[in-house]
Amino acid sequence: MRHVTSCQDYFDSLSERFIADNSKGVEATYTYELEGAGVWTVHIKDQTCSVSEGPVEKPSVTYKMKADNYIKLANGQMNGARAVMTRKLKVSGSIALAQKMNKFLPPAKK
Repeated sequence: MRHVTSCQDYFDSLSERFIADNSKGVEATYTYELEGAGVWTVHIKDQTCSVSEGPVEKPSVTYKMKADNYIKLANGQMNGARAVMTRKLKVSGSIALAQKMNKFLPPAKK
């Protein structure tokens, strides 16, 4: 999996990262509020993935983070749990769905 250079690059290449088999039975909406880059929403529905720009009403999970830190997270250079503990990443909504996301949208390897 290639490393990304921007948040736009990450969301444009999401289909390359998506592991459909690992999302079987999952129906969730993930909103990313990335300071300095914008807002994206990822829709997962039983082995399919789509992306749209902008927020949605009542997402399953919302991530709030600075754009440069999100690039580090997506590229595997920052640990998600550590980012939450150090308040670089704020997660609201279903924590179970947030944790499950790494199975079908994993970060790149270092």
